[in-house]
Amino acid sequence: MAVQRHHDGNGTELGRFLRARRTQLTPAEVGLPAGTGVRRTPGLRREEVAALAGVSIDYYTRLERGKETRPSLAVVDALSRALTLDQDETEHLHTLAIHAARHAPEPPAAPSRTVTPQVRLLLESLRPSPAYVTSRTLDLLAHNSGALALYVGIEDWPAKQRNLARFLFLHPAARDLYADWDNQIAGCVARLRALAGTDPDAPDLANLVGELLLKSPDFAKLWDRYEVTRRPHAQKPKTFRHPLVGEISLTFQGMQLEGTPGHRLGVYVAAPGTPEHDALVLLDMAAPRQTTVRPPAREEL
Repeated sequence: MAVQRHHDGNGTELGRFLRARRTQLTPAEVGLPAGTGVRRTPGLRREEVAALAGVSIDYYTRLERGKETRPSLAVVDALSRALTLDQDETEHLHTLAIHAARHAPEPPAAPSRTVTPQVRLLLESLRPSPAYVTSRTLDLLAHNSGALALYVGIEDWPAKQRNLARFLFLHPAARDLYADWDNQIAGCVARLRALAGTDPDAPDLANLVGELLLKSPDFAKLWDRYEVTRRPHAQKPKTFRHPLVGEISLTFQGMQLEGTPGHRLGVYVAAPGTPEHDALVLLDMAAPRQTTVRPPAREEL
C-alpha cells in the first residue's frame, strides 16, 4: 500500500498537507468573519486560503489536487502564513514543495536492518540503562536486556515484528505503560508523517502505515490530521508505569548513528543512587539474557 495514495488515487503529499491544515483552521483563527449558515465541511474554504495567501482560487485548487506542483518560494511562504504554520510545519511544507517538483522515482529498496557488532557492544556497555537501535520507521533492530524489559510485552512478538510504533498502537500493554500515552502516539505519528512527505513510496514505511491504518482507529485519526514535527530540542523525562518496578521517570537521549540508513540509538538513563536507577538495575536483571556479543576481530596490519 503506497502511503501517498491513502484516501484518493491521485494528488501529492503537498496537496494533502495543504488540505489537512486548511480543514483544521476556523475563520476566527485567521481573522476572518465566521459568516452565516452552517459550513458543509470543517475548516477554511479554498477561496479563503487563496485570498489570505494572495493567489487565485484556481491556482490554489490545482495545488491541493496535485495539478500544480511547482509553487514558488514566495507562494510557499505565503501559504505558510495563511495557514498559520509553525516552524516545523513550514519547513515540512518547503520540503513537500521541493519533492512535488521532482519526477517521482521508482520505489526504493528497503533500507538495511544490519546492526554492526560494534553497536551491539555499545548497547551492552550501557547496561543497566535501557538502550536500543531503531530503524527510521521504528523497527526495533537491536537492544540490551533493560530495553526489552522496559517495553513490557514486546518480547511476546517475534523479533521481526517488534516495532515501537506498532507497540504503541497495537500492543494492549502500551496504553498502561506510558503515563502520557496520548502525547506519545501523537509524536509517533507526526514523525512518520514527516518521513512520508520525503519518501512516501518507501516499502518499509508504506507497509507499516498501511497496517496501522487498518488496525488502529487512533492511528488513522491522527494520520488524517497531518501534523508534522521534528524531535524536540530538549527532551523531557518520560514516565512509565511498569508492572514490575512501578512508576519511574527516565531521561531519554536519542542520536543518529553515522554510516547507517537512518538508524537511531535511544537510551534511557537515571542518576545512580536514585530509585529510578535501582529500578533499571532490577529490570536489567529480570530480563532474559541476550546472546553474548563478541568483539569484532582485530584487523591485521
